[in-house]
Formats: sequence, C-alpha cells, structure tokens
Amino acid sequence: MMNYFELYQIPFSFLPNKILVKEKYFELSRKYHPDFFSGETENDQNEALEKSSFVNKAYKTFTNLDLTIKYILEVKGLIEEEEKYQLPNNFLMEMMELNENLMDAKMEEDELKTEVIKKSIHTIQEDLYKEVETLLATENIDLLKESDFLLIKDYYFKKKYLNRILESIKS
Repeated sequence: MMNYFELYQIPFSFLPNKILVKEKYFELSRKYHPDFFSGETENDQNEALEKSSFVNKAYKTFTNLDLTIKYILEVKGLIEEEEKYQLPNNFLMEMMELNENLMDAKMEEDELKTEVIKKSIHTIQEDLYKEVETLLATENIDLLKESDFLLIKDYYFKKKYLNRILESIKS
C-alpha cells in the first residue's frame, strides 16, 4: 500500500508544505468522495470509502507535527505501535521533580504554582524542539542519518510525556 506522501504526491518531509497539502486534500477528497461512487458496484463503493478514509487520515497527519513525526518514524521502521520507549534517566528525574511539584500545587490548590509549572513544561518543550528544529526542517529527509532520526524519536517521546503531564493539569 502506498504511504501518505505517495498518495498526496508531496516530498517526504516532517514539515510538508501546508498550502500544497490543503490543495491535494481537496483534490483527492473530490476524486474519492463516496457520493461519486453511489452508482458503482459495491466493491467500487467500498474501495472509494477506503481511499477517502486514507485521504482524511493523511490530512490529519500532515496538519499535526507530532502525528507527522510519528508517521515518518513508523514508515522508517524506527517506532512501533504502542512502543514502550525508554526515556533517558536524567529526563525522567527532571520529570519526577516536576510531577512532585505539580502534586503539591494540586493538593494546595495553588493555581499560581500550577501555572508556573505549565509555563515550565512549555519552556522545556520549546528547548527540546530547538534541539531538533533543523533536522525537522530538512527538505529531503532521506539525507538524514539514522542518528538524526533517533534524536527526533527521542524528542517525540519526551514531548508526548510532557503533553500527558499537561493533560493531567487540565483534569
């Protein structure tokens, strides 16, 4: 089966051109919209439905950097579904301290402290992004080395971890 980049006929990139993605999305949506296949055989209708769904999933992926990173790492065979990635110990220690501070803030119902922790998490995410920003902006990712992809993978899982902490603050 073709991948999302082949379907959209766009370069393999962590930061696909948003305008081109949107144009291709509308073009492919019209081409494979199930309503246009209502007079066709059931097999053709099902195929159009599958392609339409594939087009929508690709669009959702291309419009979200985290999903695009995950998808490319999957295509490259560097990430598995529901992978239990081992984060570096120094990062985990930092997160343990952050979580303890967050628990204290919640127990004390200290909204100001909670806001400071949220800002701290956003700063950590920004710093992590800066470490991989040039790699993510690479026009031809086939030029990246495996070590580059592993840095991006590390970034992806750290950010995912931080996002879970942010979600816990909201609840």
